[in-house]
Amino acid sequence: MNVATRNADPQELAKFASMAQSWWDPAGPSKPLHDLNPLRLRYVENAAGLRDRQVLDVGCGGGILSEAMARSGARVLGIDLSQAVLDVAELHALQGQVAVEYQAIAAEELAALRPDSFDLVTCMEMLEHVPDPAVTLGALGRLVRPGGHVVVSTLNRKPMAFAVAIIGAEYIARALPRGTHEYLKFIRPSELARWGRAAGLDLNDLTGITYNPLTRAFRLSSNTDVNYLAHFRRAA
Repeated sequence: MNVATRNADPQELAKFASMAQSWWDPAGPSKPLHDLNPLRLRYVENAAGLRDRQVLDVGCGGGILSEAMARSGARVLGIDLSQAVLDVAELHALQGQVAVEYQAIAAEELAALRPDSFDLVTCMEMLEHVPDPAVTLGALGRLVRPGGHVVVSTLNRKPMAFAVAIIGAEYIARALPRGTHEYLKFIRPSELARWGRAAGLDLNDLTGITYNPLTRAFRLSSNTDVNYLAHFRRAA
């Protein structure tokens, strides 16, 4: 795939590359990812299991989830298009002696090279940052083995998500850098489910993520108005 035709926004890649050196700082710009990670890991574990699973983490960034899944017994390949964040991920894994493989490649490119290769594919907080999320979800469907699992997380295109994820998180609490999210790129669950069906993926579960500003804690919830996780299965 030509770099110019990749399903990626250069401005988005530059935005996250600028955070690379502080990716593993739990009090830095990636703090929400650190706070979310135990919850995401628990959801993935419950949905698909991790021990001895061949796992692909798409849009892995600095490897926060990739490392956690590897520590839980999975064989993990993390992919991202930002070499800057992959360099940070590789160094952190080396220092922590965590066996994770990283590669700078697009999901669509890897799907052409290694279709039907993974027991589980994860893609967290990435779909709302690519030009065509349906294309990315299609690649996830090709990468996972028949009967395998795909778990994604994203933001719902509802007024509450705008209020919480942009106004609240970026402008009031300043928990995220301004400009991290664009509301019109948020994804409704009905859209995600439709793209999944087109990719040969059946939607098994939708679970919301809510945030308590008093305790500063995330939890799983039936409320999908802001953040949510989706668990798909590919037909066996």
